[in-house]
Amino acid sequence: MTTPQRRTLASLLLAPLFWLAGCSSVEPSRYVNEKPTLDLFAYFSGTVDAWGYFSNRSGEVVKRFKVVIQGTVQNDTLTLDEDFSYADGSKSRRVWTIRRLDANRYSGRAGDVVGEATGVTYGNALRWTYVMALEVDGKTYNVDFDDWMYLQDDSVMLNKSVMSKFGLRLGEVILSFRKRS
Repeated sequence: MTTPQRRTLASLLLAPLFWLAGCSSVEPSRYVNEKPTLDLFAYFSGTVDAWGYFSNRSGEVVKRFKVVIQGTVQNDTLTLDEDFSYADGSKSRRVWTIRRLDANRYSGRAGDVVGEATGVTYGNALRWTYVMALEVDGKTYNVDFDDWMYLQDDSVMLNKSVMSKFGLRLGEVILSFRKRS
């Protein structure tokens, strides 16, 4: 292989890496002036209902669910007790413990979350990232979640979660939250 051919091959192999490096995600601070301002602890204190679905990478909806979330706040800790009811009749439960680190940063843990989740809020937006141990057909897979939540008004918040493994998109979860009065 000649030197020009090696350079061409190298540039073809490296081009996707440079393209991926150039793709940057939106920073939560971009939403600093968006209203209404999300106070995570105030929004989730009490009962919040949510409806959502999981779609695979081709966009097919493969699981629908409803969640009833009971939130309690004690000092700088928010506990979310989430009861899931799926369209197929199955049920599950997740309990999050979320700590406020400062005015904009949070950390959280749940039984099926590997390590610690991290969150950042600005304006009406929250970015919440974590690794979840998902069981599929008797096997457990650690899957990356990149959640974005946007407060629409005092009672409605929308959520889009992108799920990935090794940087490959597996699907997404879409949720609509409504805080009870």
